[in-house]
Parts: sequence; C-alpha cells; structure tokens
Amino acid sequence: MTSSRVLVLNSGSSSVKYQLLDMSDSRRLAQGLVERIGEETSRVKHSPADGETREWSGAISDHDAALKAVAQELSRDGLGLDSPELAAIGHRVVHGGKHFTEPTVIDDTVLAEIERLIPVAPLHNPANLTGIRTAQALRPDLPQVAVFDTAFHTTMPESAARYAIDVETADAHRIRRYGFHGTSHAYVSRATAKLLGKAPEEVNVIVLHLGNGASASAVRGGRCVDTSMGLTPLEGLVMGTRSGDLDPAVIFHLMRVGGMSADEIDNLLNKKSGLIGLCGDNDMREIRRRIEEGDESAQLAFDIYIHRLRKYIGAYYAVLGRVDAVAFTAGVGENASAVREAAVAGLAELGLAVDDELNAVRSDEPRLISPPSARVAVAVVPTDEELEIATQTYALVKGSDILT
Repeated sequence: MTSSRVLVLNSGSSSVKYQLLDMSDSRRLAQGLVERIGEETSRVKHSPADGETREWSGAISDHDAALKAVAQELSRDGLGLDSPELAAIGHRVVHGGKHFTEPTVIDDTVLAEIERLIPVAPLHNPANLTGIRTAQALRPDLPQVAVFDTAFHTTMPESAARYAIDVETADAHRIRRYGFHGTSHAYVSRATAKLLGKAPEEVNVIVLHLGNGASASAVRGGRCVDTSMGLTPLEGLVMGTRSGDLDPAVIFHLMRVGGMSADEIDNLLNKKSGLIGLCGDNDMREIRRRIEEGDESAQLAFDIYIHRLRKYIGAYYAVLGRVDAVAFTAGVGENASAVREAAVAGLAELGLAVDDELNAVRSDEPRLISPPSARVAVAVVPTDEELEIATQTYALVKGSDILT
C-alpha cells in the first residue's frame, strides 16, 4: 500500500488546527480544530471531506489530549493515525531563524534549535514545540517534518535582512529581519506564476498577505528578496491589532513620559494597536459597514491602512525593478474588494489597475482582477498554507521533487 497521506498540524498555545491530505492528488480528506485547550470547556470541530461536520465540547486538558481527540475523530472516518497510508506529519513552526532554510525532518538537534529561538518567538515556538513532542509520542515511528514560516524569506540579501545597528550587538542577539507568513508567500507567488501561464523563475510578484496579521513580500523569480515583517511579526503593514512600522523612539517616550513598562508597551503595540487601536474594530467588514454609515474614525483607520499598504507596493516595485503581478491573499486580501481597489487606485502610471466588475466577483479560485490591457496583472490568489506544508513535507520524506 502506498503511503501518500500527510497530516498537517498547526499547534497554538491553546488550539490545534489540522488537515489530512492525500498527496497522490492533493485531495483534502479531513480538517478540523481543537480550541480552548486547558479551559473548562474545550471545543472540537471536525469536517471529513465526504461527510457532515461534527462538533462537540468537553474538557481537553492539554495538547496530548487534543491530539488524541484528533486521532479519534479521524479514526471514526477510517482515517486513523495508525493507518499505513500515513507517510508523515508536517508541523507549522513559526520561527526557524537563519539556520532553517527549508523543510526539515525533526530530530533532537532540530528540537533544540527551535527551543533556542523561543526568545525571538515567545508566543509561537513554545506551542509549536508542544505539538511536535505530542505527535512524536503518538507516532514515534513516523517522520515528523518542520516547515518554517521564516524559511521562504531566508533568500533575502543581507542588504534587506540587516538592520542598521551595531553589527556585534545584532549578531549577539540574533537581531535581523526574518519575515513571517513565508509558507503563504511561497504558495501564492508560485500560484500567481501559474495563473499567468509562466514558471515561477520568470515572474516578479508583490505578494500582499492581508489577514488579521498582514505582510508584504517582493519575490523575484521565485525567491523572496524583501519582506515587511522583521525580527518579529510586529513590523510592517497596519494589522488588525498590531501597529506595524513605528518610530522606535515612541517606545522610549512611552517609558519615560508615559511611565509604561516594557510588557505594557508590548501589549499595546501587539494587541491594542492597528485597526482596533484606531477605531475599536479589527474586522474589515465591520469597518466598511461603519464607513458606509459615515463613521469618521472608521474612515481614518481605513485610510491609514491603505496608505501604508500603498507605500509598500511602491517600495517593492522599486526593489524589484520590474513587476509582473501584485497578488492579494488571506482573509482581507481575498474578500475585501474595497481594499484591493483602494490599494492600487492612482497607480496607473505603474501599470496597476483593477476592473470594477472583476474585482467585485467572489470566488475561491485564483483569478485576475485587472483589465486585459493592464501592464501589471493584479490577482486574487486564495492561500493554502496547509497544502503548502503537506507538499513540502511529502516531497522531503519521499525524496522527490513534486513542487514543480
């Protein structure tokens, strides 16, 4: 029996998202979510491809119990973790530093390095580690593969990755631009090239991953040459609750004049800033509804969001020199036509425009929304990070290149 299935796990601090895919045809067999792990009432939602979604609530004390619940749900559909068809388990790991530039089979050395990177990813890497160790305990015989959010961005030149601070200090504390959402940027840049009927090596793409977290990347010939997030996911675009780019002296000012602690400022910039800090909402649908009702704070928040986005489009146009496509993805990028329209408005001199009718279409398929005459294609490309993780995992464990 051919082993062609890959289980993808995305372990958060109190949740586990999962998908089971058959890589013989990239078919999704099941997906689900375990949330509120460790709370009095946890919740499991499981959706098999060929059946009805099941949901139930109960006490799930830790990630070990959560993965056992996942295994139980999969078994009910004949897709158990003990199946000989399961080739590997692929894990999303947020931070891989400079060391991990590609998907990696997990061993003790890899685990130690992921743990060493906790200081630069304190919210994410510990949860990722917990999920890996739990999965290893459940299936110690099965290859476990780490796919790193930062890996796609390791191709950035030093001129883009380095901050202009003292080199010895930067190196001692591993301070540089790492970038995040790399799995999404990799998938979307390749899918955009396919949409244009070209190989990734032939195409320069600006990818705009716009969700509650948001990032931009400049991709030249399939390789990332710049990205908006930095040492952490805080830098760059205006996001749902994160500030994005900020004068570092604001932090000193808040400490000295505002009397705020480092933890308070961290919480402010990561959880109480961005759209929610500007207008009290971080849901773009709600912000657009408020704008239609004449809400000035919602309008200003939207304008600031778009202003920053346009700055990055222009900056990455300059970095690439030639742009073949701008691709919108993730929750806001895929669904908010007003954001896409505003982001490229007035950029006709750069060859960018959207067709109103095409832009208004809602679809789960990759599509062009620019006029046929546009010099630069504008695309909406739904991201599929789980498929990307499964693809990279399967290619590694099978020793074959199925990415092309």
